Amino acid sequence: MTTEVHVPNDALRAVRIGLRMSQEDLAKALRRAGVELGEPNDASKRLVQRWEAGISRSPRPVYVRALERVTGMPAEVLGFAPQVPLARVQGDGRGGHDMAPGPEGVASATADTESAATAPETAGANYSGVWLSRYEFYSSGRDDSFEGRHYVVLVQHGNRLTGRSLNGASLNPDSPLSLDLTVDRNVVTGTWNEQTARDGYYQGASYHGAVQLLVEPTGRRMAGKWVGFGKDFDVNTGPWELRLMDTSTSKAALERYSVPPE
Repeated sequence: MTTEVHVPNDALRAVRIGLRMSQEDLAKALRRAGVELGEPNDASKRLVQRWEAGISRSPRPVYVRALERVTGMPAEVLGFAPQVPLARVQGDGRGGHDMAPGPEGVASATADTESAATAPETAGANYSGVWLSRYEFYSSGRDDSFEGRHYVVLVQHGNRLTGRSLNGASLNPDSPLSLDLTVDRNVVTGTWNEQTARDGYYQGASYHGAVQLLVEPTGRRMAGKWVGFGKDFDVNTGPWELRLMDTSTSKAALERYSVPPE
């Protein structure tokens, strides 16, 4: 008999930690959001636990809408199965997309098919904690280079790293950043997604791309390059680094870094 392996939803957990919420806090916020949306729900701590444990991967639409209202992020960034992608949002300097909420129905377990023989190795390192993220990009519309900065919380599960910027901890307000990474010894590879501020230059566009970083021997800095699509069907790239600020993800540590980086 085959035993199903539930893959934890570290994306949702990272977002919740970034919002400085306990599982019970998130459940309460979801119930409040349901009332505000005119569609009450029965969100509970137990339900949040099932989501984060990977037991349930497809919340009913009523929960998806509440989750997106509370977190300000689309369902697929929260680690849930998306539906058909909407039209690509063309932006300046980086590529992006928005996704529709996940399908309705009872979730089935997601099996982790990666074998121990082929799984990337982490060499016993643990990179969970609060990191300062810095990247540079060129804006053709403004003919100048700019820097994006966020304090992000990284959550590690095996060789997977999931990151989410802390609430209020970005250089540009209301511009949350998400990271989905894989660690192989001193090489970190994955994807990024940033939802820009609605009242900012990019008017709420969602951008995404790939990133590859090398971890320094101290384990306190990662540096490399990002890549993304531009508005003129070109591929753009630039430097990106993460610097470890605190190995703790306690409430006190998260509150200390829930401010825009200097």
